[in-house]
Amino acid sequence: MRFWDGSELGPTEDGQPPLTILFGQDALAHLLHRPDSLGLIRAWITGAIDLEGDFEQALLLRERYGGLALDRRAKIRAFAHAARIGGARMLRRPPIPESEAKLPGRLHSLRRDKAAIAFHYDVSNRFYEIQLGPSMVYSCAVFASADESLEAAQERKLDRVCQKLRLKEGERLLDIGCGWGSMLIHAATRYGVHAVGVTISEAQAELARERVRAAGVEDRVEVRVQDYRDVRDGPFDKVVSIGMSEHVGRDQMPAYLTQLRSLVTPGGLVLNHAIGRLYSDAGGPDSFTARYVFPDGELLRLGDLVGLMEDQGLEVRDVESLREHYALTLRAWLRNMAADREGVIAAIGEQRERVWRAHHAGAAQGFEHGGITIHQVLMVRPDDAHDLPPVRAL
Repeated sequence: MRFWDGSELGPTEDGQPPLTILFGQDALAHLLHRPDSLGLIRAWITGAIDLEGDFEQALLLRERYGGLALDRRAKIRAFAHAARIGGARMLRRPPIPESEAKLPGRLHSLRRDKAAIAFHYDVSNRFYEIQLGPSMVYSCAVFASADESLEAAQERKLDRVCQKLRLKEGERLLDIGCGWGSMLIHAATRYGVHAVGVTISEAQAELARERVRAAGVEDRVEVRVQDYRDVRDGPFDKVVSIGMSEHVGRDQMPAYLTQLRSLVTPGGLVLNHAIGRLYSDAGGPDSFTARYVFPDGELLRLGDLVGLMEDQGLEVRDVESLREHYALTLRAWLRNMAADREGVIAAIGEQRERVWRAHHAGAAQGFEHGGITIHQVLMVRPDDAHDLPPVRAL
């Protein structure tokens, strides 16, 4: 660790690649006034803490120091020492970073959900183009090998979803949380369906419509700025939701699943693709993810989600874990961002670039080590005959 006055602390040779954590004076102020992970991430986001070396190597230090805790007496002594070193600057509470979410309204009201989605998705289409690459798919890819291209892996994922849904020409497909339209375009061009996509992100809808026109499928694809709760023109033959239900919230999940059931025809198929908790605990409202990445998002355990699906009259027919694939996906996104860091900063600013760098590196480790996971769950509305094969096709 190297401090603002040039002093250093810690070993210089430990058999690992060189890693130096740089502490500015404001870093101590953040940690004194908020001595937890939120104080640490605020210091990182504002540049008061920086790194020379590999970011993921730094994150792995959590395993070494995660159990450390200061009692009240130690905190008072630390505060006194910091005040002596930094004077009044240490005693003042540093400002909260501008990139921290501050959402209006009641939790998961239509107004607040729209604000939460805008906070995450409406920052810049150019940023997402840099990060995601040509596929413009903002969810876990499916890799045949670790060195396969992101675009090939994302195309495989889209096709895997279409095959699980057994899409047929002329069918009507609803994509809830359609993003920038990649699933809609793939299903329309490869499987001949008529597709409707809904999102509450204005920026997503604008670019999705441009991409639909460029693909020549505007006669078969409609993109709406519409909350899933307001879709009234069912039934659809098939319904898909990819990376959207994480925004719904535990208390609203029964209503969400009831809506899915009401929008699919009897015997029709529904696929929900979502991140969930595995061995980790819920982060809470003061977590890094809640404050800076996915405000109001909530990850459910698979068992809880399947139980809710069955409670709402949806029969679970197939579950597939893609956990290891998401670590590969996140690192591919990190490489895309690193290759055009100046472009990313121009699109979203330095603070948010640091947010995304920290999130993707931490999430990649979370998926790799099993703290979080991701599943595709295929369901059927069981009040009519379905067309699933007698044996699993994939």
